[in-house]
Amino acid sequence: MKINLKEINIGHLINMQVESSGIEMVRICNFLKCEEQEVIKMYEQSDLSADLLLKWSKLLKYDFFRLYSQHLIFYSPQKNIAENHIKENNILPSFRKSLYTSEMIKFIIELIQTEEKSIKEIIEEYNIPRTTLYRWLEKY
Repeated sequence: MKINLKEINIGHLINMQVESSGIEMVRICNFLKCEEQEVIKMYEQSDLSADLLLKWSKLLKYDFFRLYSQHLIFYSPQKNIAENHIKENNILPSFRKSLYTSEMIKFIIELIQTEEKSIKEIIEEYNIPRTTLYRWLEKY
């Protein structure tokens, strides 16, 4: 099943992961220190607090934050080259936008192989350099 990274419904994705992992509701409630009805409400929410998402990630052994990171890589505009050379006075760590996970690469290649998107559409929509995309196609 493909996950739509453009519009992330985290509650639904957590529910899917719970179902596939087979974790019982009692264990979930004990871990999250909440009632069953609260868990069911979480499944219906499109977003959750970072603290709660961290707990779900630990319980289900799945990095739900990565979904949001992938969204940023796919859908946020890239910095200008000039901006990259200016040292920012930011106390937070900076991350390279050009890091592509194997899941992302497989997703992109699958879009091309199933002809859901053309190479040109992927380059334009996801801002992936043409040479990078062709390298992936050759390698994978």
